[in-house]
Amino acid sequence: MSSQRKGLLAAGNLIVDHVKMIDAWPSQDALVSILSQESSNGGGPYNVTKDLARLFPDANSRPFPVAIAGLVGDDPDGQWIREDCAEHGIDTAQLGISDSSATSYTDVMTVAGTGRRTFFHQRGANARFDENALDFSRSNDRLFYLGYLLLLDALDDVRPDGRTGATHLLERASSAGLTTVVELVSEESDRFREVVSPALPQTDVLLTNEFEAGRLSGIDLTEFNAEKARTTTEAIRELGVRQLVVIHAPAGAAALDCRTGDFVTSGSVNVPDEAIKGALGAGDAFSAGFLYGFHESKPLDESLRIGAAVAACCLGHPTPSGGIPPYEECLAVGENWGFRDF
Repeated sequence: MSSQRKGLLAAGNLIVDHVKMIDAWPSQDALVSILSQESSNGGGPYNVTKDLARLFPDANSRPFPVAIAGLVGDDPDGQWIREDCAEHGIDTAQLGISDSSATSYTDVMTVAGTGRRTFFHQRGANARFDENALDFSRSNDRLFYLGYLLLLDALDDVRPDGRTGATHLLERASSAGLTTVVELVSEESDRFREVVSPALPQTDVLLTNEFEAGRLSGIDLTEFNAEKARTTTEAIRELGVRQLVVIHAPAGAAALDCRTGDFVTSGSVNVPDEAIKGALGAGDAFSAGFLYGFHESKPLDESLRIGAAVAACCLGHPTPSGGIPPYEECLAVGENWGFRDF
């Protein structure tokens, strides 16, 4: 990564999550009770930048600046996003406002006793965000994060040259000198190869969970362990990822350096069951922690452990970022509870 560049520009899904805690998951036509509800940030770019802002609350002394790009509606949810970003020192100079599409939102139903989540998503303005929406000449950021592929309609579409809009956008980012980072969404479909594969040769760092990695590689990851992780990361490397393939899961995380073949793992934090309030945003919290370590050129295994610690803190609150404390406190959580073997 260029030492002349500094910062993270995150683009793609910006969502308002309406999080509802329910007492049980109903069968068809049945009724359950909503125990509590609140609204929060949602979508990879919004969650990752918000998590980094909470890890380093003072924007003036933050290790690197964070910026967000995407498309929101000219509506109360869009205004809420802009105000929230301003409050947390997240640059919104490349955040567009649509006068024809509403801000995207998701109703998130979280079962209180288990933390299991179900999502009802309205795509909204995110569906119109395309490769022409960003001006990389205005950016001196080191990392360009794009998420989520498979949930950005205009970028997922194939262009006449056979490549997706996301592929073109990532190529432009690379040409401008940014290191590209891609994250997926856990969609129940057979589109993984069709939509994701064209973008991988323009991807420096691919972040996935075990479900997405299994769909992309064709390897059954029902049982996720270090051996399976190595086989899967190597299979994904062959699809064209340039620097790192990273897979995170409840049990632990693994990373393959595509250039050297080095493979490292880290167990997840051993969070007590009674401390878990919800798993919403835990994957993005891992990504935020990992990308902090990657940006700061920390060893790969240390970056995985930082990601695991941030994810563990995320589990302590039903919203994606509400449980994230400042960085040193976050690391202490990981050390206090300890890391699982993986």
